[in-house]
Amino acid sequence: MKYYQCPMSQTMRSKAYNEDCVIPVSCKTSSLKPIRNVHFPNDIVFQDYVRHGELERIGLFLRAKRVNLDTIYHSGMAAIHEAVLSGNLECVKLLVDHGADIHQRDEEGWTPLHMACSDSFPHIARYLLSLGADPELENDCGERPADLIDPENKEPLELFGLAVND
Repeated sequence: MKYYQCPMSQTMRSKAYNEDCVIPVSCKTSSLKPIRNVHFPNDIVFQDYVRHGELERIGLFLRAKRVNLDTIYHSGMAAIHEAVLSGNLECVKLLVDHGADIHQRDEEGWTPLHMACSDSFPHIARYLLSLGADPELENDCGERPADLIDPENKEPLELFGLAVND
């Protein structure tokens, strides 16, 4: 633990309403007070880096093996789900390059492909499909990724061959 010296080494006098009112304030010079540091678990820090797409810091954590990519966080999701929800393809690629499972399930059975489809990130859905993500996997409610695509969003629909010609 680090310590610092008390900044006041003498009695201070403060003037109040009149010159005669003096309030002594002192600090013991021999006492040292601890500096407080806040430390968060690696998983919480890592999850925050993923949410904000801080690729360099994510890479440092992954190379140092400070986190397990299979961890389901308090949010109910793994790091790859958080990356998909941020819409950051480069972050998703970095996690996959370091071993993130493209079929990882969250607490509700959603895969990263489910999330990419429901949140309209066709570039991420396309990437996951190119890696072999299974479009037939169902979540806990029996929904496949294509079932979660907004009907107004043509690009993800085209990925699954569901686009209707006008």
